[in-house]
Amino acid sequence: MAVSRVLVLLALCVLPALASAKTVGKPFHVQGRVYCDTCRCGFETSATTYIAGARVRIECKYRKSLSLAYSVEGVTDATGTYHILVEDDHEDQICETVLISSPISDCKSADPGRSRSNVVLTRFNGVVKAKRFANNMGFFKDQELPGCSQLLKQYLNYDQQE
Repeated sequence: MAVSRVLVLLALCVLPALASAKTVGKPFHVQGRVYCDTCRCGFETSATTYIAGARVRIECKYRKSLSLAYSVEGVTDATGTYHILVEDDHEDQICETVLISSPISDCKSADPGRSRSNVVLTRFNGVVKAKRFANNMGFFKDQELPGCSQLLKQYLNYDQQE
């Protein structure tokens, strides 16, 4: 009985370490989207458009000094989605995706509340999958589109109907 408990305990301690050891050295694949907030709401709506050719950076910083430890850039595709490969495990670093630029002349101002997104880039937390998703990030359109007021009223009325 005692031997079986020790074996179970040993398995619970060793198996997660073996699972993460198999994936060490494999790059992470970070994915997210960049949008143009056409109604200047601070969040995505049905009027939101996604930006092809937007530039995004992944930055990892040391926790104590907050100095830059790692940086890599990527560009969004036709759907506004970026796919960035990140080498190495950034176990004790703070990593986030950051907006750099938009190719749309009237949608270049980054939304301060949606211009960064934290992303965990370590396998030492038990997550062994290589694919990581970052929250979508956005730029503000210089002038909101016609019809945005009506759209926002629909969102407000939806809350009141429930």
